[in-house]
Amino acid sequence: MLKVPIPAMKYVLVTGGVISGIGKGVIASSIGKILKSNGYEVTAIKIDPYINIDAGTFSPYEHGEVFVLDDGGEVDLDLGNYERFMDIKLHRDNNITTGKIYLDVINKERRGDFLGKTVQVVPHITDAVQEWVEQVALKPVSNGNQPEICIIELGGTIGDIEGMPFVEAFRQFQFRVKKENFCCVHVSLVPQPKATGEHKTKPTQASVRELRGLGLSPDLIVCRSENPVDENVKQKISNFCHVSPEQVICLHDVKSVYHVPIFMEEQGLVKFFHERLQLPIRQPDCSIEARRRSKEWRKLVKKIDHPVKEVKIALVGKYTVLEDSYTSVTKALQHATMMCNLKLNLEFIAAADLELEMEKTNAIRYHEAWQNLCKADGVIVPGGFGSNGIEGKIAAIQWARINKKPFLGICLGFQLAVVEFARHELGWEDAHTVEIPSTKESRKNVVIEMLEHHTGIMGGTMRLGKKVTMFRTEKKQESTLWHLYGKQEFIEERHRHRYEVDKIYVDDLEKGGLNFVAHDEKEERLEILELSDHPYFVAVQFHPEYISRPLKPSPPYLGLILAASNRLHSYLARDCQGVGNGETSDEELTAESNRNSIEKEE
Repeated sequence: MLKVPIPAMKYVLVTGGVISGIGKGVIASSIGKILKSNGYEVTAIKIDPYINIDAGTFSPYEHGEVFVLDDGGEVDLDLGNYERFMDIKLHRDNNITTGKIYLDVINKERRGDFLGKTVQVVPHITDAVQEWVEQVALKPVSNGNQPEICIIELGGTIGDIEGMPFVEAFRQFQFRVKKENFCCVHVSLVPQPKATGEHKTKPTQASVRELRGLGLSPDLIVCRSENPVDENVKQKISNFCHVSPEQVICLHDVKSVYHVPIFMEEQGLVKFFHERLQLPIRQPDCSIEARRRSKEWRKLVKKIDHPVKEVKIALVGKYTVLEDSYTSVTKALQHATMMCNLKLNLEFIAAADLELEMEKTNAIRYHEAWQNLCKADGVIVPGGFGSNGIEGKIAAIQWARINKKPFLGICLGFQLAVVEFARHELGWEDAHTVEIPSTKESRKNVVIEMLEHHTGIMGGTMRLGKKVTMFRTEKKQESTLWHLYGKQEFIEERHRHRYEVDKIYVDDLEKGGLNFVAHDEKEERLEILELSDHPYFVAVQFHPEYISRPLKPSPPYLGLILAASNRLHSYLARDCQGVGNGETSDEELTAESNRNSIEKEE
């Protein structure tokens, strides 16, 4: 049976009130996940009110990780949530910033498109926002189908001066596309002061009042709270915010973000959108695949609730002060552990704490960092920039290599794995990367810069986006990753780097035992290295975490978790079919979890 077409594109605007960082990204992603599970094609747009053109020049300390798309777009980390939850692939234009809008309008003014008129925020900036949204919403999603519903997240908090032009744009936009095609979801905090122990609704009332004063009326209010909100509080919000109780969704903190779509769906979200946006009800046979994946999602959440064992992974990085700096890495590790029915115990270790200089200045911190590393079942060294913590990362890589501890290096981790091997196995004590300045003239730079990506401009000039990686024919059979990737001739992964391993040293490195098992399609750049006499020593130049999905973990991350839990050998022996405990029944999982709890108590 053919799908019943939706008469016009539907738009769901998600705004936030009271505080930032309230979880709008996860809620927007969950709405998209729920709608897609019911057979609708969805896409998503993230609006960031900052003046930067994109997120490429952001410090991870300030704004978390920079997420990279297939087309090389460097965007806000929320687009990573959209892709993971909705299982779609977005474009750089799906991230709108104030900088992009103003640049677009200024370029039009310089070309004379406005015929000499005075260019103003209203109507020119607001019109540009509306036109951008309409154009991007129509772009096909990853499966080539035309989107039917566009989820739009407005970053920041209602009332922020930076977001005012966007709020005004959507005030106009709701009339432009008509009421039945536009819905506003407002996310607000319902705090619970310890002094009273009661949930307070005044912040939500004030936030909704301000939103209405700007011309947008929420159709759905999502109340975020630490603990569950009772019916009296929900009724109070309904009364004072002029919505029915069914239009108030209460979402307290849950064990995992993967519970959120299920939790929201159980509160009648599908029925609400059917009625509010006049969506045609899809017949079951129109969305069999979507429903199957929804069922798999629920099974996955059950695994989260009933892990059989715990696996401890040490992440040795530079930006460990803010965990959002490694959001995609964390998610990819979670996807792999969920598939293996394990609980992830992720230990963030500041690379600088592992350096000998730290022992001189803060011996306690130094020894604690090494103790945490030694207790780990596996080690990951992710990407990063700059000299801070470089020697600590190299020390962690050396420890993992010598002690046969499962190891995964990403981007900079790949480059430093080469530096470490050159120093300690080949005896090249002066081996280093050109990224780190030095006054030594005789230094052997085994990692060099890619000249075409050093333009003097920082933003958008790296080797970015989806690139092809070819497995070397003579290296395939001995490559662990070739098997984990399903014995494919080539793979496509996303990149973000300015430096690469110098090919002139490959012969010497391989004679010493380091295997470069893959390169790019032009055989100019090295992409994957492995050690054959190690349980799992793998490093990749690309960022496999960007396309990892909850129901389809990234192979390098899955390999790390399997090796860390002593299951990789049996998994490869089964030709990468099934992950052991991941295929047991729900009853067996619960029983095993209970047994583990009893053993711990004893």
